Amino acid sequence: MKKQLALIALAAAAATTAQAQTSSVTLFGIVDASLRQVKNGGDSVSSLASGGINSSRLGVRGIEDLGGGLRAGFWLEHGFNIDSGTQTDAGRFWNRRSTVSLIGGFGEIRLGRDFTPIYTGWADFDAFGDNGVGAGGKFSDRIGSNADTLTRSDNQVSYFLPSMGGVYGQVSVAAGEGATGRKLTAARVGYAAGPLNVSVALGRTEVTPTAGEDEHQVVVIGGAYDFGAVRLLASWRSNEFGAGQVDVTSIGATMPLGQGSLRASFTRVDGQGRTPAGVNIGNNDADQFALGYVHSLSKRTSLYATYARVANDGLASYAVGTPPAITGGATSTGYEFGVRHSF
Repeated sequence: MKKQLALIALAAAAATTAQAQTSSVTLFGIVDASLRQVKNGGDSVSSLASGGINSSRLGVRGIEDLGGGLRAGFWLEHGFNIDSGTQTDAGRFWNRRSTVSLIGGFGEIRLGRDFTPIYTGWADFDAFGDNGVGAGGKFSDRIGSNADTLTRSDNQVSYFLPSMGGVYGQVSVAAGEGATGRKLTAARVGYAAGPLNVSVALGRTEVTPTAGEDEHQVVVIGGAYDFGAVRLLASWRSNEFGAGQVDVTSIGATMPLGQGSLRASFTRVDGQGRTPAGVNIGNNDADQFALGYVHSLSKRTSLYATYARVANDGLASYAVGTPPAITGGATSTGYEFGVRHSF
């Protein structure tokens, strides 16, 4: 009994200390599982998949008021596969985000692993939020380079503009720390007010030299307008490495429908030129059509269904999901029915 009372007292003291030092600490997460069917070429696989409309995750974040308008914050977020309980990134536990910040009237300085400006520049305007069989991330092409910054970046230092009447912006640099493909310089600036949101983003990553080329570059333009009955979204991004270029144009829409929302998008991929290694990608084009519905059972729980089809040309091998493997020029189709719960 004495040991139990001592443990309770110790826990109460720790909680009191944490409350005194930190304004708020929040444990949060999402659990998302779906029944998925994918057919690539002549082969098909049925599976229980993770992350049909949101990636499954577990995180903890907090803010401390330092006084004088200055705050400190942290954010740790772990991604996992609900179907197997495994990490989505075997090499990183806090793979989704691990940052510490100083926030004030000057804006925010954020250090650690996080999304890059070139990713949020188009993902914010993806009708499917870059999740599930309809995700747009499958078209982010490295064009033969080893760029490791197209979604997130390690060792990233970012500055975010303060609230400025709708204008927002981010400038980020990431140290390669001796590893090629990870040294990034990127920026994004945009305007969001009322129903309108538009932005432009640029990024450059130093990669392993191939035929004298050592930079992978990305340009992104995105926008959305909410008409009330429907929200329209569009983005264009260009991935360049040497004489090779892959342009991705996407248009989409989300529409309130019943106790949920209808989502649709069309994406066109256009390959041009050659990679520094001499591979011709001029005919490696693709089209994707995706349609889905999310039905809200409550503020935290939803059911959903999504269908997507990718038609590849030339040797393009984009797929709505794997397995099975896909060969160049094959068609990929997939659908999923799932449930998402957040806490």
